Amino acid sequence: MRAISAERLFDGTAFRTGATVLIEGERIAGIADELPPGIVSEHAELLVPGFIDLQVNGGGGIMFNAEPAAATLVRIARAHAACGTTSILATFISDAAGPRAAALAAVAAAVEAGVPGLVGLHLEGPFISPSRPGIHRASAIVAMTEEDAESLAPGFPLLITLAPECVASGLIARLVAGGAVVFAGHTEAQPHHLATAAAEGLSGCTHLWNAMPPFASRAPGPVGGVMALAAEGTRLFAGLIADGHHVDAASLRATIALLGPDRAFLVSDAMATAASDLDSFELDGQPIRLVDGRLTDAAGTLAGAHLTMAAAVRCARAMRLAGDAAILRMATATPAAVMGLRDRGHLAPGMRADLVALDRAWSVASVWLAGSRL
Repeated sequence: MRAISAERLFDGTAFRTGATVLIEGERIAGIADELPPGIVSEHAELLVPGFIDLQVNGGGGIMFNAEPAAATLVRIARAHAACGTTSILATFISDAAGPRAAALAAVAAAVEAGVPGLVGLHLEGPFISPSRPGIHRASAIVAMTEEDAESLAPGFPLLITLAPECVASGLIARLVAGGAVVFAGHTEAQPHHLATAAAEGLSGCTHLWNAMPPFASRAPGPVGGVMALAAEGTRLFAGLIADGHHVDAASLRATIALLGPDRAFLVSDAMATAASDLDSFELDGQPIRLVDGRLTDAAGTLAGAHLTMAAAVRCARAMRLAGDAAILRMATATPAAVMGLRDRGHLAPGMRADLVALDRAWSVASVWLAGSRL
């Protein structure tokens, strides 16, 4: 048995002081107030669950879209794990049917092989609004067919981002029945679209505020739809990019206050430059450059984020989006709840021993992935 003693410990819900995590194999065996005799312990100033990121387009110098293969997933997951993100959904953005099939096959093979840190796939598009492509290639955006819906039940955790107003009635319900988690994103949905989609099983929004129209008095859009549903008692999940570039701090604070940290959660929307020394890369033949922390194409369109979850947590603290416990919850327990990952996101007996030690500046000091220190 191994042990990690922490000056402070965040268990996924609240802080504890002077706690020791006991690890047996890949699992947490217990949380003790004192170190049991005969066990040598490692030390952490602040110990938290491994971060969980549901929107990882790339990292470590590579994009999943550029090379949709199992080897790519190993490289991306390893790069993010070293930065404290111990569970990721590899994200594949809008592309043709062939590359999309390759991405699904690559994730299936990698999950079957047990690639450390990889949970499943986030399919962001191509079933999105042509009016809100963001950085997605417009020619890749298509309407979902019944055959598409039938095929998207791969047997591993799958998050699908689509535009509800562009999807035929009944298809969201079919996706959810097949095991997918369905979010609205890259959308111009009005509140009635979101309400109808939520009745079919849609459960959240992808990077709320981004790639969607702004909230307006007579055209509330997706943001207004989230607010209206919350007022009626249906709180959707909402992924938020907290990098200081994508969304103003006031909008982020309002969202978190409305939904709470058990529904609002952080994502990185990480691109190839994350967890690497790169300052540029290509996406669908377009040069994407990193300048002053922003990734943009030649036209100035934001192209994902140069961000890791640990950096998002630090940025959220700097912007004072919520209290420390709420911010950490939005990077751990809440994204685990989105995908039904019952053995992650908390530090408790029986959970996977995915842990991150943070120093006093909240920078990553050490990482344990399934009980093994990286």
